[in-house]
Amino acid sequence: MTEQATTAYRICPFCEACCGLEVDVEQRRVVRIRGDARDVFSNGFLCPKAIGLKDLHDDPDRLRTPLIKRDGRFVEASWDEAYAEIERRLPPIIAAGGANAVATVLGNPTSHKMSLMLYFPRLARALGTRNMFSASSVDQVPKMLSVGLMFGSWLSVPVPDIERSDFLLIIGANPMVSNGSLWTVPDFRGKAKALRGRGGKIVVIDPRRTETADVADAHHFIRPGSDVFFLLGIAHALFDEQLVRLGRLADHVVGFEQLEPAFAPYSPERVAERCAIPATVIRALARTLATTPRAAVYGRIGTCTQQFGTLTSWLIDVVNVLTGHLDEEGGAMFPKAAAFAANTRGKPGAGRGVVTGRFASRVSGAPEVAGELPITCLAEEIDTPGPGQIRALISIAGNPVLSSPNGPRLAAALDQLDFMVSLDIYLNETSRHADVILPSPSPLEDSHYDVSFTQFSHRNHARYSAPVLPRADGQPDEWESLLRIAAIAKGLGERADIDAIEDAALEEDLQRSAGDSAAQIMAALAPLRGAERMLDLALRTGPYGDQFGRNPGGLTLAAIQAAPSGIDLGPMTARVPEVLRTPSGKIELAPQALLGDLARVSADLAAPAPDMVIIGRRQLRSNNSWMHNLPVLAKGAFRCTALVHPVDALRLGLTDGGMAAISNGTRRIEAQVEVSAEMMPGVVSLPHGWGHSLPGVRLNVAAERPGANLNALLDEKLRDPLSGNAVLSGVPVQLSPL
Repeated sequence: MTEQATTAYRICPFCEACCGLEVDVEQRRVVRIRGDARDVFSNGFLCPKAIGLKDLHDDPDRLRTPLIKRDGRFVEASWDEAYAEIERRLPPIIAAGGANAVATVLGNPTSHKMSLMLYFPRLARALGTRNMFSASSVDQVPKMLSVGLMFGSWLSVPVPDIERSDFLLIIGANPMVSNGSLWTVPDFRGKAKALRGRGGKIVVIDPRRTETADVADAHHFIRPGSDVFFLLGIAHALFDEQLVRLGRLADHVVGFEQLEPAFAPYSPERVAERCAIPATVIRALARTLATTPRAAVYGRIGTCTQQFGTLTSWLIDVVNVLTGHLDEEGGAMFPKAAAFAANTRGKPGAGRGVVTGRFASRVSGAPEVAGELPITCLAEEIDTPGPGQIRALISIAGNPVLSSPNGPRLAAALDQLDFMVSLDIYLNETSRHADVILPSPSPLEDSHYDVSFTQFSHRNHARYSAPVLPRADGQPDEWESLLRIAAIAKGLGERADIDAIEDAALEEDLQRSAGDSAAQIMAALAPLRGAERMLDLALRTGPYGDQFGRNPGGLTLAAIQAAPSGIDLGPMTARVPEVLRTPSGKIELAPQALLGDLARVSADLAAPAPDMVIIGRRQLRSNNSWMHNLPVLAKGAFRCTALVHPVDALRLGLTDGGMAAISNGTRRIEAQVEVSAEMMPGVVSLPHGWGHSLPGVRLNVAAERPGANLNALLDEKLRDPLSGNAVLSGVPVQLSPL
């Protein structure tokens, strides 16, 4: 490093682990990225994705100037020209078709963008549309719905207290690769090693012997989509063998008496064949959970992306309650985020709870959950004529053409829109359909606070990242773009005074929450603007905040800015009943919608197993499709392969390295075969987010090895009926050699 070099600190935006980084910068260029050993949360841990930040920032394909489509081709434009085009074309659509003629889509990277997380609600209110979609209904809404019904808040997700646990049962999750999902836990490998080093054990249930299974004490194959039967078998065994121990939660639950009769039909002996796990194993795991003082069950994407996703998500937390491990040290506990968590605001205990189905999608009648409709309804809402038809779309950091089922139909539907705006860093498979693309800043040019992931963190903390590199002249903050589009939608025009609009919105919020103190709080937040001002407000009024002087020494934005490696807020602590926001003020163990859905389970119990089913696969270097365009992450062995067990390969005439046709009815893709004993027989695995061979895309590195798009095989009409989540796992397919 030369004398001109500086070191900046940055929260990695590439996955839910949110590791702290040290970024060495010389002459406005990144020269080295390494883990921040002093980071209070990640303690220097670094995975291969982090070094991709440099490639992302320097990527010649990354958009740096707005694009407007003229005569079918994109041309560079100024920001003023881009906003003017939005004003010219969006308001007439709203005037003609009403608020619901406009839809919004949020992609996964939104959760790593403070501005987008905090200001999208402002845009949504300005639009007033019911047609809001996001990547959540691809892989997490079942968990949101189940915890919402049980605990009263969509994001009150209990997470394993891994540093104090002695037994983890992991179902359909691969934290060795993800470092947690809806469980923010950097360096899972190190924490798992420590758990086993103190005599603890880890058991993995998965149709593939994953990277997590490789570091566990035991692994059991399970038939994809049958997790609900496995968990019902465990719950049955707990009652049958008199192992239920509610402990101190006995005074904080309702519906307990409904569980035993509901689970009675699902003995381990009856469900064993359906889930392909012996009854003796199911009973042994139930006993281990019940008799280990500090234990937890954790499930993730595999448990959500199936036809029984909500029931499976519910049963995971029910089993944690029945074994006395919910809200206990070493069990599944509730983080206490420093800011933005609904379960730290309002009256502890009793609350309004959650409500679903306030409206339904126009074509399929899919119910609203958490204010959103299933993203698998988007195409039909665009291409089906009639009152309420979507005619315009605002897509924010998303690529649903690759990431949601039946992308070809969605791509065709997007071409039927009257107008589309995309906020994105790339011209990708979805943004290529836009009429205006507004490029987002590089993560290294942006400030950041983890609005979402502190709510799932295994240890409470607060960290803030200042911009590492200067932004290009004229590049607005993302919150400014969202407010400008909101102003256009409300008829205020693209030249509206954004500062005045922001002030008015914040003052209105404070009048509701703080009453007569609103003016004083506004003054105390000066001279901050935008996302930083909202963050300061949330920190100061949060559970650790200074409460604007009433709690001297409490958290403020200035305090975490002065601590570049973060502020440790301690391990998770017991939060029941304070965390609960259900109307009863108790844990709702038996929501009627969930008990009613057991009828579907009963009907499916005797269903024959398909000859071959497909599942997805998480990969360390490709959490999102755009990561395939970063040379440092794209190098190495080709990873978009179809994993097939040797027995299946022999039976079907497939060869390692050869090509196979994978079909689901009339849908068909071609993929390279990789024969591997890590797969369960009768199951093929293909990673998610590939298929970079579509025209009009500017992802040159990804296009060199485009891979096959798993989602092109999947039926967009196949959903978990309770949550509307797409069914991506356990779908029957046929394989044949090419």
